[in-house]
Amino acid sequence: MRLTKHQGLGNDFLVLLDVDGTQTVTPELARAACDRHLGIGADGLLHVTAGGDGADVTMALFNADGSRAEMSGNGVRCLGQAVLQAGLVPGPRLRVATDAGLRTLEILPSDRADTHLVTVDMGPVDDRGDAAEWMGAGVVAAGWASMGNPHLVLYAPDPDSAPDVVELGPVVNARTPGGANVHVVALGSSDDELVLQVYERGVGPTLACGTGACAAAAVAHRWGLVGGDVRVHMPGGTAHVTLTERTILLGGPTTSVALIELPWPVPGTTA
Repeated sequence: MRLTKHQGLGNDFLVLLDVDGTQTVTPELARAACDRHLGIGADGLLHVTAGGDGADVTMALFNADGSRAEMSGNGVRCLGQAVLQAGLVPGPRLRVATDAGLRTLEILPSDRADTHLVTVDMGPVDDRGDAAEWMGAGVVAAGWASMGNPHLVLYAPDPDSAPDVVELGPVVNARTPGGANVHVVALGSSDDELVLQVYERGVGPTLACGTGACAAAAVAHRWGLVGGDVRVHMPGGTAHVTLTERTILLGGPTTSVALIELPWPVPGTTA
């Protein structure tokens, strides 16, 4: 099984290109491959199969714990780079079927051979209103939103009194049916900038979350904190989020990291 590894803003994924549909991906395989100590290490594994109904390819996303996720903004951007590099589509446009619906990508070169600038049309946000039950302890506003997957956005303007997302994430997931991604957000140093701390359902703390950046920008816009063109700073880098009446665009760099044979040595050979 040949995998490639990619990262978008530090959010890293293993990609299995399987347009012939000959490979089987199980939760056990995803957990083993994504394990950062005993495996390769990644936030998730993307299984790419043939498209249909207007899609060039189909994406199945497995979290690092083996659970299935509906969508990942950085994951689908990494998938786009993998598909383009493999020559499966000429680019720059790619249509991907996901569990959250069809997503359209634009994949452009950068000044680095290993990096592309990838923007994905994420579709509209499903703003599910405020979450007053999670206010307090430094959180002055809270809201639920979905980008095809669930997010809890917590506005904590003072970093000194903000909750620790690593501690809060498991609490929210234990109390929320189906779990949720959890984000603690503050304003950046300039207008229309947000600073985001991330806890991803099925993974834990990550360096970035694309759907989380979109959800946070949309909810912060409803609260009057930012405009329609937002820079979302996360530990792994900055995402560019554009809010329109129809949809949300998510953009940023995506870098290829490695080509991997799994298992190694390949059965029937020696190392």
